[in-house]
Amino acid sequence: MFTRNRWGSRVEFGVFVLPAVVCILLSAIVPFVMSMYYSMTKWNGVGKHIKFIGLKNFRELLTSDTNALKALIFTLEYTLLAVVLTNVIAILLAVLMTKAFKLRGLYRVSFFVPYIISLIIIGFVWKFMFTKGFDVLYAQTGWSIFQWSWLGNAHLAFWSILFVGIWQSVGFYMMIYITGLQSVPGDLLEAASIDGCVGLNRFFRITLPLLMPSITVALFLSIANSLKVFDIIYTLTFGGPGGATNSITMDIYNEAFVNNRFGYATAKSLVFVVLILVITVIQVRFTKSKEVEA
Repeated sequence: MFTRNRWGSRVEFGVFVLPAVVCILLSAIVPFVMSMYYSMTKWNGVGKHIKFIGLKNFRELLTSDTNALKALIFTLEYTLLAVVLTNVIAILLAVLMTKAFKLRGLYRVSFFVPYIISLIIIGFVWKFMFTKGFDVLYAQTGWSIFQWSWLGNAHLAFWSILFVGIWQSVGFYMMIYITGLQSVPGDLLEAASIDGCVGLNRFFRITLPLLMPSITVALFLSIANSLKVFDIIYTLTFGGPGGATNSITMDIYNEAFVNNRFGYATAKSLVFVVLILVITVIQVRFTKSKEVEA
């Protein structure tokens, strides 16, 4: 009887787990293994002829691809500024949104709504704003800032993409930090106030350390999303002007679908995956070590 029950539970476990295992294999494991093979081939992504060339794609990427280097520098600069500014603004908004005031729920929703809108739509809306909308604002105000070429100038295009990225995502991270702030024990904050620890001093000494689990999650997501930035660049500048806003993902896209070098683009993708993995593992381990318990 015991053996029968044991095998019955195993069969039941297998029935429920097998569909998930099959889905993971088909959607993640098998494509990853196939991409490892394609990264060592010369293929245009369409033709039947696939030529195996070993590690030549990786050698070219690491030794002579200047476009990849420029894209890497742009992506790292964008990621650094986007992660820092997004999380700082999100924490400030979260602190404000946990205060008791009228229409607090409406303000929370208004900050969060841009995150649930497709980035493609966001990009087209802001492209219209930067090109047509600012002309109207300039006509109404006369301010020269609205006459600048926000998408045509290499320096301004970077800040335009950064602004749109922060505007679109900050509400999501604000909600993460609101959840973290609500989990901070009220009696601990009250005890700190009685001891004279108030204002910014209480925030940095008590609240912020207890907020580290939320910071860990928010940093992990914001770093990964910033490194993978594509939609906004695709709709706003398509990597221009002159490749000034060409990110790693945009560079991979161009190699695969513009230059028809599918094998080489796959090699870039694998290296990019390793880069994201290394950066996020370092970040998670560092922030985890700073977490404290109430």
